[in-house]
Amino acid sequence: MKVLHVYRTYFPDTQGGLEEVVRQICFNTKSLGVESRVFTLATSGEPSVVHRPEADVYRFNQTFEIASCGVALSAFNGFKRLVEWADVVHVHFPWPFADLLCLLVRFDKPLIVTYHSDIVRQRGLRTFYNPMMHTLLRRANRIIATSPQYVETSPVLKMYRDRVAVVPIGLDENVHPEVSESEVGAIKELVGDDFFLFVGVLRYYKGLSFLIDAVSGTNIKIVIAGDGPESNQLRFQALSLGAENVQFLGYVSDNEKIALMNLTRGIVFPSHLRSEAFGVTLLEGAMYSKPLISADIGTGANYVNEHGVTGVVVPPADPQALRMALLQLLEFPERSMQMGRAARDRFERLFTGQKMGASYLEHYEAVCASA
Repeated sequence: MKVLHVYRTYFPDTQGGLEEVVRQICFNTKSLGVESRVFTLATSGEPSVVHRPEADVYRFNQTFEIASCGVALSAFNGFKRLVEWADVVHVHFPWPFADLLCLLVRFDKPLIVTYHSDIVRQRGLRTFYNPMMHTLLRRANRIIATSPQYVETSPVLKMYRDRVAVVPIGLDENVHPEVSESEVGAIKELVGDDFFLFVGVLRYYKGLSFLIDAVSGTNIKIVIAGDGPESNQLRFQALSLGAENVQFLGYVSDNEKIALMNLTRGIVFPSHLRSEAFGVTLLEGAMYSKPLISADIGTGANYVNEHGVTGVVVPPADPQALRMALLQLLEFPERSMQMGRAARDRFERLFTGQKMGASYLEHYEAVCASA
């Protein structure tokens, strides 16, 4: 079985939750006999192919970007060759350029679309994009949502219920590297061990401005690991508020991230818009038995974090509620540890990489059989 994954960015160029999802699907289907390739764009298309443990990554030079949508005018022939190689084309939505590729490059291979998120911000452009989006979704043999919550709350997915299936995102612990005591010690020397952790790309929908407001004027320590388009604005906000208890680390390696996970009191994930469809960082925190704080946005984040059981769910864009949740976990450490253990139990029941890999293989085989 040969599967071509199609998404706008990927390792080693970018480090984000959706890239990790694609990586985990490739890893957890590889042991089941699936060979994967990844079609993606890069600001520099060299090397054109990167050989990674989970898949070969085919990188095409991005020509321009509009409304966060990368476009590569030279990628059509490369996409056609990769489609000819594949048994299944697996598009990770949203990426409008992928819709255009599937529209202009004719192929009769089975098509699976994993619907990660509604398009939330670019409402003006959506009017022009909608016909192409619906052409892709009507053409798909199967549409995969990552949580039952997203199926129920997405107006787009409700239109395609007859072909929507749910496969929760899963993580394989064996994919994550083991960190040494010296690596953990180095991170502890840098940030201490009495902090709450956010990991992710610093984007507009992550709600980090509300988190900074929440801890301004308190002794609650926050470590923000990651980089992104909102980095400068968030750093300026923290500086303006005198929030010295907020520490920005920028990009961190996998080993550094795991060391941070081991040291943190809990994971805080304040995303306030539906662009945050799941929250892989929440899963990683659950995997490391950490209590979780997230916002009630009616997406997969609610599926991962069960309020009062695995952590605390607060109203979106509410600094006061965030502050109270952080203080609750600080002031009741035994309850906090109990939530962390419950998060780990829920992870083992619902969110392992093996479960996700087996589910995707079933869908790959089903669409091939029907084709």
